[in-house]
Amino acid sequence: MKKRLKCAVLSFCVFVMFGGVNLASADTTPEIEAIFNWAETGFPEFFSPPQTTQMIGEWTFRHYPTSPSGDIYAGVRNNEVFVLGGPWGTDNPTFIDSVANLTSQITASGGDGSVSACSNSSDLPAGMVVTQSGNVVNITTNGQCIVIPLEANNFCETPAQPEPTGISVLTTVNVTSSKTTGIEITQPGIDPLGSIAEGFSGTSCTINAFSESLIINSDICIDVTDSFSGFSDFPGITINPPVTFATASTTTGQVIADCFTTNADSIFDAFTGETWVKDPLGGGFTQVSF
Repeated sequence: MKKRLKCAVLSFCVFVMFGGVNLASADTTPEIEAIFNWAETGFPEFFSPPQTTQMIGEWTFRHYPTSPSGDIYAGVRNNEVFVLGGPWGTDNPTFIDSVANLTSQITASGGDGSVSACSNSSDLPAGMVVTQSGNVVNITTNGQCIVIPLEANNFCETPAQPEPTGISVLTTVNVTSSKTTGIEITQPGIDPLGSIAEGFSGTSCTINAFSESLIINSDICIDVTDSFSGFSDFPGITINPPVTFATASTTTGQVIADCFTTNADSIFDAFTGETWVKDPLGGGFTQVSF
């Protein structure tokens, strides 16, 4: 970064910064994602609208081509944070601080790099990025297949509400695409990945929800190789690792009068924390505890 870059055009400057390096060497971490999210939340005049994380060479970065302050990049290399463009100019990337120091400062100030619509957005698997613009939340793994627990299919959990809102919202998940690789099944009646796909679809209802209905766009890929390594001995199943499951979906919400009169699979009260699940044998909903 001590090399001075004379760049009249920002895109060319970025090419010089990132060019001529191994395109597979960059990585991201929850700390880096938290810093980017914190910057977008606290300094929208520079880092907006929210962007997804990209990786080139040794750099992990987000690009804000239409921010109110101009064309801006925020990037991390070797655990150091830099910005380029806008008020910082395009001649030379400006060093901000180390990832460790910024993380400590964000934590000390009460921030966590989260987005307001998802209570768990600051505690996500490495490689997963959650951003928010208005009532739209985008969840992505940026085309990479990451390792996460199979049961972890809710990446945007409803935040607890400090007081009753009186609003009930029915959310429906529409899976627009899904694809598996690395596993071939020829035996009829066997579908070990079917339960995963089912886990990413369905309906739920929230009592005392946000005043606005969210739209959640998800485009993720999961590496499930370890979970299916034991299936290689099953007749009719051939494993050619890596085994991956990619899915894209859109979750939409609709304000309704009463969650208990819907066909939701589950109901959650964001104020009391109570949860109900649909009785598979009929007869309404049964309250459960965790």
